[in-house]
Amino acid sequence: MGSFTTHHLRAHDRGRSPAQRFGALRTCIAEFAPYGFPATYHHLCRSAGIPAEPEMDAEAVVRAVEELHAAREIWLSEFRAWQVRRRAQKAAGVRVPDLPEPRRRLWYPDPESHPAEPLDLVMPRILGAPAGELAECPVCGADRGTRVWHDGYTEHLLCAGCGASLAGRPTAPAPDVEAARAERWRLVWRRRV
Repeated sequence: MGSFTTHHLRAHDRGRSPAQRFGALRTCIAEFAPYGFPATYHHLCRSAGIPAEPEMDAEAVVRAVEELHAAREIWLSEFRAWQVRRRAQKAAGVRVPDLPEPRRRLWYPDPESHPAEPLDLVMPRILGAPAGELAECPVCGADRGTRVWHDGYTEHLLCAGCGASLAGRPTAPAPDVEAARAERWRLVWRRRV
């Protein structure tokens, strides 16, 4: 697997087939997924209007990869500044960072529940999110209530506004729930929903 930059360029390469370009987009999402892979994939397919058959709109892949690239650039800017601070701390003998590495993502366990805004608008809020369980949604910035979502193994407490996981607790396996979630994911993967 190549780097994000390599696959970003491949998604733009009109000499490649639409399926190859779409594959490059998926690899970019695997490298950088602000909502987790499933929710980021669903978000980009919806926001860029990627049809079930990529050949029908080859430029949709470019729109999607550019949205992802813009969010990644915001994260990289914060990460590079953190690296400079961290190197200075290490030189001063500080072995535990004062500030943790900038957060790359929030977890959105329900692939179909994520912010509708472009990723570059949401990324600064993700970067500002505290670690651990959250009392308030950092993306919505307000208490919009919560809802419970179960994936078959974990019961997640999600923000009712955007779907960010605020907390989660393991539960006994629920094969019927897991099977239903897996079937729904197959529909998302094929861009049928």
